[in-house]
Amino acid sequence: MGLLSFMKEAGEKLLRAGHPKPEAGQPASGPASGAAPQPDLRAKEQELEQAIRDYITVQHLPAESVNIAYDSASATVTVSGSVPNQQAKEKILLCCGNVQGVAHVNDELNVVQTEAAPSQWYTVQSGDTLSKIARQFYGDPNKYMLIFESNRPMLSDPDKIYPGQMLRIPDQASLH
Repeated sequence: MGLLSFMKEAGEKLLRAGHPKPEAGQPASGPASGAAPQPDLRAKEQELEQAIRDYITVQHLPAESVNIAYDSASATVTVSGSVPNQQAKEKILLCCGNVQGVAHVNDELNVVQTEAAPSQWYTVQSGDTLSKIARQFYGDPNKYMLIFESNRPMLSDPDKIYPGQMLRIPDQASLH
């Protein structure tokens, strides 16, 4: 549990009009400001929350007991509830964070069955390939498919990664 940071400008574009943000001259909403959310702003936040829920569902991840809340003032998604295992938790966190307009994901998810060690996180840099990342973490560029498979279904092709995208890098021992 904790706060994960993502590149706010990178990620899936889930909303056509962009991400919710306070209107010029209006106070930001959220717990830190003490002000009640503006109705239009809250509607935009709810739209992004629903888009993230839909994105998680499209990825065939278990999200029945997962709650999503977005605060536009801090560009933070808070994910709470419970998931069946560590892998599902990590993939849901990535679905929430690898979204354009999201800078942070506050992880409040509980894992029902803890069978595997948590994965490491890696933010893709310009010039990275899955082979290069596999060499860095596993000492073998040919193990790139381990990273690809661990990030499916969010990744559809091993050659389609982008700078700023965060990936799960599972412990090699937990893959056997």
